[in-house]
Amino acid sequence: MLTYTIRRLLIMIPTLLVISFVTFSIIKLPPGDFLSNQIAELRSQGDKAALERAEFMRAQYGLDKPFLEQYAVWVGIWPTERGFSGLLQGDWGWSFEHDLPVAEVVGDRMLLSFILNFTVILFTWAVAFPIGAYAATHQYSWGDYGLTLLGYVGLATPNFLFALVLMYFANVEFGLAIGGIMDPEYLDKPWSWAKFGSVLNHLWIPVIVIGTSGTAGMIRRLRANLLDELQKQYVVTARAKGMPPFGLLVKYPLRMSLNPFIADIGNLLPSVISGSAIVAVVLSLQTSGPMLLDALRSQDQYLAGSFLMFLALLTVIGMFISDLLLAVLDPRIRLTGGMAR
Repeated sequence: MLTYTIRRLLIMIPTLLVISFVTFSIIKLPPGDFLSNQIAELRSQGDKAALERAEFMRAQYGLDKPFLEQYAVWVGIWPTERGFSGLLQGDWGWSFEHDLPVAEVVGDRMLLSFILNFTVILFTWAVAFPIGAYAATHQYSWGDYGLTLLGYVGLATPNFLFALVLMYFANVEFGLAIGGIMDPEYLDKPWSWAKFGSVLNHLWIPVIVIGTSGTAGMIRRLRANLLDELQKQYVVTARAKGMPPFGLLVKYPLRMSLNPFIADIGNLLPSVISGSAIVAVVLSLQTSGPMLLDALRSQDQYLAGSFLMFLALLTVIGMFISDLLLAVLDPRIRLTGGMAR
């Protein structure tokens, strides 16, 4: 296990480097960049002072250099006038749109995105597992049919549409203006217990909206996997030996049914964040989704690249965690199976 863990950690380094190159290439596909577009606009307006500053920043951050040199500067393996600075040195670059370092722009956004999406994952698992287990153990009952119907409704309803409907009824029926992830007076303020409490008060609405479709899909998958496991011979044998139904369900079939969910952790983390971007726009959430969309539209390459690398890092870490948990969960899986032969 230790050898496998070290090997996987070392593999993460070239993997992230390849991802960073692909990410930077995609960001640079559209012609121009934020500063070149701004320079063209300033020239048409005749603002010489702002024009000189924009041209200076473009040269300072190497945006007038060839593509490979720009990538090397962004990663931090090519020196600039400021010396070595880049991702490897912990410097995320400069957000030209916000005129601030990227680390200052995304600080609270990243934290709020993590809190929101981690809560969504907990909500999804906490709701889906008991409902899926009940539906599988009570196949073709009224409860199974009702939960199946709710699952299909949840899968068929887009998250942003559910958010719009919820906002409409909250405003019309109760006179509440739901939206945002905290009260406006706490925006851009340092963290405190009052700010944290405000986040918790606003958190349940986006959690329900974003987690609905994921919960419905997980219920259907868990029901199907569990039904397949309940028909296997080892379950029949355990029942014949007089094992209690609940203990049998938890110890064997449910444990084996979790394999696809554990293996999907690597995809779950980034998909929840990217999938909540539209909902964040609808609900006016101060998370990373709306800022990422704005950065891509304005070609603020360092800000957009930082968000995309964050998603890539979540994917790589998620796949690593899922592989380790699979070995712990299922004794049939061996991390060194190929080497043992």
